[in-house]
Amino acid sequence: MSSYGRTKVLTVMLETGELNISEIMRRAGLSHGATAKHLEFLTRSGILTEKRFNRIRIFQLDQSSPFTGALSRFYSDWKEAAESEPAAYN
Repeated sequence: MSSYGRTKVLTVMLETGELNISEIMRRAGLSHGATAKHLEFLTRSGILTEKRFNRIRIFQLDQSSPFTGALSRFYSDWKEAAESEPAAYN
């Protein structure tokens, strides 16, 4: 992940699994435009899928993607390590 904003969006999605763009934006602390750009990249990359209900856009992790599985395992391991040794990761 070459972008700090994209990493923030991906972290939000790994923690929640499924959210609308407004909630992703709020949790990641990014503008709507930046969030939309990162979500578009992550969707094109096969990490996320998008569902539309009129104007509402819901994004979720694409569980069929091997990238998503690898990222989920990495995030889970990293979070577990950070909780067991917090001083090393701050």
